[in-house]
Amino acid sequence: MSLSFWLKGIILGFSIAAPVGPIGVLCIRRTLERGRLNGFITGLGAATADAFYGAVAGLGLTVIIHLLTGLQFWLRLVGGAFLIYLGIQAFRRAIPAGERAGPETRGLLSAYGSTVLLTLSNPATILSFLTIFAGAGVASSAGSAQSAGFLVAGVFTGSCLWWLILSSTVGWLGSRLGASVLAWVNRVAGGALAAFGLVILLSAIPAGG
Repeated sequence: MSLSFWLKGIILGFSIAAPVGPIGVLCIRRTLERGRLNGFITGLGAATADAFYGAVAGLGLTVIIHLLTGLQFWLRLVGGAFLIYLGIQAFRRAIPAGERAGPETRGLLSAYGSTVLLTLSNPATILSFLTIFAGAGVASSAGSAQSAGFLVAGVFTGSCLWWLILSSTVGWLGSRLGASVLAWVNRVAGGALAAFGLVILLSAIPAGG
């Protein structure tokens, strides 16, 4: 039974991470600029935040759920503004072709921490996990806490698998792209990050407000 929940979690984690959103764009850009390891660590931050939200939802920690949903406006405000900042920085800063400007290990802690915070800036993710856990039958299981733990571990594993595939693929392609192509990729990535940030800022405004 535990293995079953873990395997379900892997599939769910991979499926949740795979759609290209702001973190995906950020992972792609950081991989091209700083290398595959930095890109993977960026994705690892998102996987960590997803696992945290999954654990909160799976264990039914209502106090934390209410706290985070109550802070939703401020979290989205900060997250949206930060994405816009990253987008502007990306648009203005060129990605070096061939060898990176610095070692691949540059800024790993910053890459991880910033992505954790960006992913946590969307507390609505908890609602998605509540639905997922209910659909997986965790709520009705006798050992719900243990089942939730294996499901969350699977989500983390599946998410990490996706970020490993994405950063490895982008790193391989990036080493074969010329300077002009990288410049356009950089502009597109910067514009996309800024657009995602604007959407998040607008979503923080209450309906009818």
